This record gives sequence, structure tokens and C-alpha cells, in this order.
Amino acid sequence: MITGFLEIKMTPNKGRGVFASADIEAGAIIEESPVIVLNEEERLLVEKTILNDYIFEWGDSGEKACMALGYIALYNHSSHSNCEYEMDFDLQIMRVKTMRFVNRGEELTVNYNGDWNNDKPVWFDERE
Repeated sequence: MITGFLEIKMTPNKGRGVFASADIEAGAIIEESPVIVLNEEERLLVEKTILNDYIFEWGDSGEKACMALGYIALYNHSSHSNCEYEMDFDLQIMRVKTMRFVNRGEELTVNYNGDWNNDKPVWFDERE
């Protein structure tokens, strides 16, 4: 796993985002973070708060959710993302890996639809 190559910066249209502070090769795991798993009842409560924008569906059924620690909740969406997140339900961790070479200074993005190259519209106005 690569460490020390991530930084948080403000973006003009999306608020905070995660950026590469060095060139990163394709296929590199750039972050691995534990998650806090919420059961269905807890998820329904959190969905009524601002934290709803920062949780992920969790588990095979999608009834649970998780709050990822580290920077994972700060990666912005792009339908042309350069990273993808992976969920390990057994270890209760999420990983982010690069899907192509990323240049120093480039924003690291994930596709909120799951697959890094999924062009299905998201539930908000996408600003690149």
C-alpha cells in the first residue's frame, strides 16, 4: 500500500477532495481503511443526518451501511474516475486502488456507482 502520497485540498465545485502529491502507478493500493458497520436500524438514523452523504452500502444485501475511516469518504465522484474502491466484508475494511497512472497534483476520484467505468447517471448533478 502506498502511504504519504495523498493530500486533501479544496476543489472549486465539489468541496474537499483527495489529491495525489506524487505520481502513482496503475493498480496501486493507495488507501486501506477500517470501517464502522451500521446495522439497518442505525443506517436509517444516520440517513436523516448530514452523515448520509458519507456512508456506503455494506454487505451483500445492501441493508447495512458503513462509515469508512481515513480519507475514503472524501473521494469525489467522477464517471471517468481514476480509482476504484473495494470492500472486504469479512475484514471490515475498504481499499482504494488506482485504475490508471495518476499524475502528481491530480484529484483522485471514484465512481459512486461502484465500478470505476460505470457511466450510469448518479443521483446528483455531476460537476467535473
